[in-house]
Amino acid sequence: MGGAAVDMGAGGVKAPDGGWGWAVLAGCFVITGFSYAFPKAVSVFFKELIREFDVGYSDTAWISSILLAMLYGTGPLCSVLVNRFGCRPVMMVGGLFASLGMILASFSTSIIHIYLTTGVITGLGLALNFQPSLIMLNRYFSEKRPLANGLSAAGSPVALCCLSPLGQALQYQYGWRGGFLILGGLLLNCCVCGALMKPLVAPKALKSEDLEQDQETEGEEKEKPKAKLLDFSVFKDCGFVIYTVAASIMVLGLFVPPVFVVSYAKELGNEDTKSALLLSILGFIDIFARPVCGVVAGLKWVRPRCVYLFSFAMIFNGTTDLIGSQAKDYASLVVFCIFFGISYGMVGALQFEVLMAIVGTEKFSSAIGLVLLMEAIAVLVGPPGAGRLLDATKNYMYVFLLAGSEVVLSALVLATCNFLFIKTKPSAPEDKLDSVAVTDDTKTEACDRSADSEEEKGVREEPEKETQKEKDEEKDEGGAVEDRPKSVTVDSQEVERFLKEPQQNGDMVASPETCL
Repeated sequence: MGGAAVDMGAGGVKAPDGGWGWAVLAGCFVITGFSYAFPKAVSVFFKELIREFDVGYSDTAWISSILLAMLYGTGPLCSVLVNRFGCRPVMMVGGLFASLGMILASFSTSIIHIYLTTGVITGLGLALNFQPSLIMLNRYFSEKRPLANGLSAAGSPVALCCLSPLGQALQYQYGWRGGFLILGGLLLNCCVCGALMKPLVAPKALKSEDLEQDQETEGEEKEKPKAKLLDFSVFKDCGFVIYTVAASIMVLGLFVPPVFVVSYAKELGNEDTKSALLLSILGFIDIFARPVCGVVAGLKWVRPRCVYLFSFAMIFNGTTDLIGSQAKDYASLVVFCIFFGISYGMVGALQFEVLMAIVGTEKFSSAIGLVLLMEAIAVLVGPPGAGRLLDATKNYMYVFLLAGSEVVLSALVLATCNFLFIKTKPSAPEDKLDSVAVTDDTKTEACDRSADSEEEKGVREEPEKETQKEKDEEKDEGGAVEDRPKSVTVDSQEVERFLKEPQQNGDMVASPETCL
């Protein structure tokens, strides 16, 4: 579980770790930004929607909730579509859905229409882009995958810092309807990102095309097992089960502090703009924390223990929540946001890297869909549950204590279960052979030659026996047979000829036992 899998892409193609992979990384950066930042950026328009449709804040908050629910809850559907049609077509269709939802929302006449268009249609479109982009990133990067994951995850805070001011400007300039229409056009860039997801093709595929066609023709009678649209066998992997349970517990408390920190600052008597600045500080720190954590996770000593680095990041995040619950002034909240931004960025950079290392490329498309479905339940339960606790206690301290406890618990579950139940694989038999010291090249040749099959030995010994018989007959007849000289200068050629022609006169023939 803690090791890094050597991933092979579709068709057994090794990850190139560069080349066109950097274009795939750029597309994944944009998609990650849209997917995570868009539900928060839409909240800029909530006041206008409240005034337009005469609804409450809780009614408009459902828009972001439905967006997140579609992003996480449709994971299995995305896995099925990717396994059936591939990443690029799914992302292209997803980009059209995401754009269409916002364009239709600009013509809405009730809040229900907003739920269906922005929430369901746009949410589904973003989901159809987010999951395939991670799958393609995993196929294009193996050795540099931690860095690639860190860079792509940085798209979330970068997009949040850009989309929120953009949404505010669009609202002032064109109103919420014009803003939705322009954002819908902006989401068409998801189609561009989808076009970048070029499938990996084996270099020798074209040369061996004829041979492959012949093999397929011969193997038509033998029915090949069809690829599963959703591979539930990942649940047989103990590492995957541990990760899924830990991630579900983590999500219960991970998103709570960013939701409540602004209200917490207002509760302490700070201005609205001053309180909102806390999220900007958190996002700015997050931008740099994710790539740096990706670089650290890619180090040779760290990468095999990446799961423990992920556990540390969660403990760091949870402990920050526990300490931040005792904040009594604005300066304390600023310090809290700095450390929360670092730990939150570490978690964001590592969560999918650890999952990729657990299941590998082949099963990742199914694994991520199932994990996101489990996290969707936690996402819908976590923040509302914290809100209920706040209503009951009227104290933000208990909200942050609960969130921190849940994240720390998830870290302990992940690290402890990984240490107790995931065993390291024994070394391969080749490792034992490598430990045998062979100091003479001729001995190595002898070992290699002794590995021949028994049939080859029999064929080789037959003419030698006949030659020996002829020599014996010539001796009996008194013929002089020149024997090998007794004093021979041993050189490499002579030894090589000796090994090629094993002697029958009491000479030892090299065997694997003698070599060892």
